[in-house]
Formats: sequence, C-alpha cells, structure tokens
Amino acid sequence: MAVQNRIRKVQKRDRSLVPFDQGRIYSAILRAARSVGGFSLDYLGGVNDQLFDAYGSDEEIARFLSDVVVIVLNRDPRHWIANFPPTIEEIQDTVIHVLRSYGFVTVADAYECWRWGKHWVRAGAITMDQFVGNGYPTPFHEKILEWNRAHGCDTVEGLNELVRAGRMKWLVEEATEVYERSLDEAARKVLERIDRGDEIRMIWISGPSSSGKTTTTVKLTSRLEREGLRFLMLNLDDYFWPLVEHPTDWINDRNFETPEALDIQLINKHLKMLLEGKTIEKPIYDFKVGEHVGTKRVRLEPDQILLLDCLHGFYPPLTEGIERSMMFRIYIEACNMMYEGDGSTGRLTQFTDVRLLRRMLRDAKHRNHPPLQTLLHWHYVRAGELFSIIPLMGLADHTINGGMPFDLPVLKPYFVPDGIWPKAEELAPYEAFLDARIRYQRVSTLLDSVEGLTMWETQDHTLIPGDHLVREFIGGSTLKIPHNE
Repeated sequence: MAVQNRIRKVQKRDRSLVPFDQGRIYSAILRAARSVGGFSLDYLGGVNDQLFDAYGSDEEIARFLSDVVVIVLNRDPRHWIANFPPTIEEIQDTVIHVLRSYGFVTVADAYECWRWGKHWVRAGAITMDQFVGNGYPTPFHEKILEWNRAHGCDTVEGLNELVRAGRMKWLVEEATEVYERSLDEAARKVLERIDRGDEIRMIWISGPSSSGKTTTTVKLTSRLEREGLRFLMLNLDDYFWPLVEHPTDWINDRNFETPEALDIQLINKHLKMLLEGKTIEKPIYDFKVGEHVGTKRVRLEPDQILLLDCLHGFYPPLTEGIERSMMFRIYIEACNMMYEGDGSTGRLTQFTDVRLLRRMLRDAKHRNHPPLQTLLHWHYVRAGELFSIIPLMGLADHTINGGMPFDLPVLKPYFVPDGIWPKAEELAPYEAFLDARIRYQRVSTLLDSVEGLTMWETQDHTLIPGDHLVREFIGGSTLKIPHNE
C-alpha cells in the first residue's frame, strides 16, 4: 500500500546524514524472518491470522510491516526536518516495536539478537568469529537436534510415544550422561588452562534465566574442588540498586533483568580490588525491603578462584580492565530442539517457553511470586537476554546445554490440569498486553500436546536423581541450591 513519508534523511551512528531508504527496512525485516524459517513460525489465530490472510507471502508481509514502520516514524514531526531525522537506533527500535505489535515475537527476537550482536562487534567486545547472528540456528543447536532425532524425541509426538512406552528412565539416563560429560569437559578445560600457566582467578557461569546455572555451578565446583582448587563465591544480587531507583511500569512491575539494574561500576571496582588482594566491603541487599542493609568484609585468598554465577556475566563493563587470561567463561542455555506435533509443520517448539515454565515454578515455590506475575514479567527477561546475554555467547570458553528432552513431560503435572498455570480469566484484565497473551496461548497449546508424567513419577528419585538439574525447579534436590534456601 502507498504510505505518506515526509522523512528525507537518516542519521548514522557517526552523526552523518544519508538519504532515507525504506527498502533497507524492508530487507532487514525480511532477512530476520527468513533466518528463523519465515513469518509462519509466529502464526497465531486471533493474533495475526488476518495479516496472513491479507498478505500471503513473506515478502508481502515484510512490505506491509515496513510501511507501518514508516508510518510510526512519521508520527514525530521532528523527523520531517532534514537536519533532525530519525537515527539508526530509533529506526531499529521502531522495527522491533512493530514486529512485536503484530505478534511476530520470534522474528523480533532474531532481529534484536542480530542488532545487539553487531553492536558488540562495533564496540570491540566480540569479534565477527564470535558473532552468533540471530542466536539460532547454530552448530550447537543442530547437534542437540541430531541427538534428539537419534533418540526418537525430536518431535513432541515422538516424545509422547516414549512416555507412553514407559521409556522415560532410559531417556533421563541418556540425557543426563550428556550433561554430566559436558561438565567433565568444562572441568578438564579449566585444569588444562591452569596447567598451561594461565593464572585463572575468576570463573563466570552465565546464561539466560532458568537455564540451570546454579546446579551447574554447584556440580562444576565439586569437580574442581576434588582436584584441589579453592573457591570464593560472590553473590552479585547484592549489588542491585535500591527499589526507589527501579520505577514501576504500567502494570506495577520492575525491570530487574537488565544489567543496568546492578551497580556495574561498583562490581567492576570490587572485582579489581579482590584480584589485587584487597578487602572489599560487599553490600548486603535485603529483597524484602528492597535496599542495602549493611556490608560484609570479603577478601580473596591468593590460592582462591572467584566463582560468579550471573545472568549478565559476559557483559563487557563488568570485567573492564581485567585480563582475559585470568577468566574462564561458561555459557549455559536450556535449549532442547524439538518440532511441534509429528514434525510435519516444520515448526520448532520454543525452548524459551520451557525456561518460562521453569522460572514460573521456581518463583511460585521459592519466591512467593504468582505465576501470572512471572508471565507478565517475561518480556523484560527476553529483552535483557537479547541485549547482553545471548549475543555475547561467543565469548564462552565452554558451552553447556541445560535443557533436557524430558523437561516438558516432567513439568506438565505442576501446571495442568490442576497446577499453577494461570487461568484464562486471570489474564483477561491484561488482554492488551500482547506479549503475555501470545506466550500464554502458545504455551497452553504446547502443554495440551504433551503427554505428562504423573506428579508421583516426577518425585521419584529412582527416575529423576536427587542431584539432577531439573530438581532445581521441581524441588526435591539433594544439592544445596542457594536461591532456593
């Protein structure tokens, strides 16, 4: 369709002005869609089905969306003035807003991950060799899909057949062996670096929310302690800014998922002081009152390694000025590659939805957060991941998959039919909150399609060992999980 455009110029990052070209917006949107298999991956009845009916091809949908971007940009009359045009960043923000406003969540995620990845390349934080593009697909993901295919659980229907056939114990054992071997390999890499003469003083374990960082940290530490290494764990949650500096949004929620929610400068200062052998006054944060309530004297002994389990552990400002050779970085993501149904649609289930379920269960069990609150908050989680976590995964010295092919059958009895999954009427007052509505509809459909275990089976330690990663979320762990204490 023809749209009116009064914008003549665009301001580049170096502040130079170039002609406005809608074709570049169109191409960027189309590339993002094609990188995940097309817009159809985000098709949802009642959300964007009419758009698919009106514009049948990816090219036509991309053209329509680029028109909407132009319309939104033209709403600001300042942009009509040739020497006050929209910046590249403003245009990219608008593209993401338009994609999400029409329900193209997966395409928006791909665009945003690519955008911030290129940002970190320009900033010199990562190289092009470490650039992960849209975050998917990668050889890491393809390897997981290949394993699932070999074990008959690369589709939801295949997984259901394994549940019905009573083969869950076999699948748990096979998948757990892969995870434990990856931990062994991580420990071996650390020891090899030390043997080569690297003075490793810090180990970072980073990755998206609810990917299994804490259990992985506990298990890896145990392996390395058996080899004679000593550790000091620093809880970076104590560096959150007070609640008064976290304003609430329109649904009375706060964004704790961005690295800026932490006092980055103080963390960086304290890390340097610890590495220099100095004593720091580490803040103590009380989440019940939302402020610092004191300090604790902390010192890193010469033979100790600083251990840090942190969402944003790869965020460059955290470790600015610290030698790369002093750090070992582990990236963990709960990614389990599985096609919906019998695989005939070619659409993969979203492993981010499994992390949502994990976090929802953990929040309800250990943080007294209502499940609906976790769902409404998830857009903040994803925004933080796509800015300072996923695009930086290329910095990792070792990558671990914390996702399990049996996650969905194990999680299902805790959510439906009589579990904690929010009822439709609970979400009704937030009908206009499209992100939550999309995730609710998608996860509800996914849970309905999965053959779940019984609650009794999930609590059976002969089926799921007490030290298993998934017990960090479903409970019954025989390991000490700090944030669950």
